[in-house]
Amino acid sequence: MTGLPQPLSRKIIPNAEVATYRWPRPLVFTNGLFDVLHRGHVTYLAAARELGAALLVAVNSDASSRLQGKGPDRPLNAELDRLIVVASLESVSFVTLFDEQTPCELLSRCRPDVYVKGGDYDMESLEETRLMRSWGGRSLAIPFVEGYSTSALVQRIRGA
Repeated sequence: MTGLPQPLSRKIIPNAEVATYRWPRPLVFTNGLFDVLHRGHVTYLAAARELGAALLVAVNSDASSRLQGKGPDRPLNAELDRLIVVASLESVSFVTLFDEQTPCELLSRCRPDVYVKGGDYDMESLEETRLMRSWGGRSLAIPFVEGYSTSALVQRIRGA
């Protein structure tokens, strides 16, 4: 990616290269919009990184973000901006974009050892959990940091 400092550009992995990239192991994987980065995100990502040798964050593309039901005006920040902000975090080893509603196709291509989501998710109900178990991977929820939500923050900014 041109115009970025090398430490950032080295962290950004094109989606097409995910299947052939040589990942450090154990690899931890998570995904999300990361539209307006806040304390909840940063705490969650730091905890996820502690679970393995590397943390790969799959950021929803703009098109994929709109499939998440967050509202017609989300995401507030464009995909490249969100990708760069997430890549700048010390706890994040690698980032990539994905276009689908779920990261299952991407998970199949990189086959991480651990898949994590925030504690507000029921891991047993996720297709991602069933997929991870198909190759012996683990899925787990990291405790949710109460009071931190991008949707609530956006509502507060708008005065709703």
